[in-house]
Amino acid sequence: MKSDQEKLADLLDGYKSQKARTEKAAMENCALEQQAMSDCYRGGNWKDKMTMCRAENRAFERCYTMQARFLKALGYLSASDRPGDVEEKIQMHADTLYHRMLDQEAAIAEAKAQDLPPPTFEPLISSSDTAPADPTQHTTSTGQPISASAAATISSARPLSYEESKDMYLRKLKPEVREVLEQDWEKNKLSPQERMLAARASGMEAEAGIGVANQVGELMQETQRKRDQRRKEGKGTLGDTVSGWLGR
Repeated sequence: MKSDQEKLADLLDGYKSQKARTEKAAMENCALEQQAMSDCYRGGNWKDKMTMCRAENRAFERCYTMQARFLKALGYLSASDRPGDVEEKIQMHADTLYHRMLDQEAAIAEAKAQDLPPPTFEPLISSSDTAPADPTQHTTSTGQPISASAAATISSARPLSYEESKDMYLRKLKPEVREVLEQDWEKNKLSPQERMLAARASGMEAEAGIGVANQVGELMQETQRKRDQRRKEGKGTLGDTVSGWLGR
């Protein structure tokens, strides 16, 4: 049986591992953009070398940033014990949404070039969208169902607008974090859809972190309960004594 210290280490390692897998999945989804950037550095023409392959760099950086946001927004960070096939579905869905976004942006740019009204599209990711698999199977890192805010959204009579969805997830964040995000959005001139996605990704990431923090708190409370019980029975260990000296 694992000790409480080992359980705590497993919990924290699981969260760190899930964050690393999110980054890896985003990189895998951007393999073509990364290859194009590498090819440019190795065999680009003089113009490419003069600009340090700026176009390819930007394409790769945007792909990685947006793929990571789609993954987080779809709940990729929410659990560290999902089956591999479920994670693969989320990863594939994130890639599909990213390329659909690029197609929509191209259509809008083409309409603008022809002085036509810009086409309108349904949101790429709805407030209840967690993955192409059954959303009821996805839980937070505490093993609980999807958050109450998301559940309320699922039962909503109408889809939330970009602005409403953005605000819903921004409320999960600290005011100073919201301010930094909004300044970054203004600086980079993000579209309403990109802002909603960034807010949702940040909100879901914060929710996953809170879930882990809650689990840590519960584990520490259980550790303290066991320690108090041992002291009461006169079976305290050296570790219990040291903890008493430290006020724990």
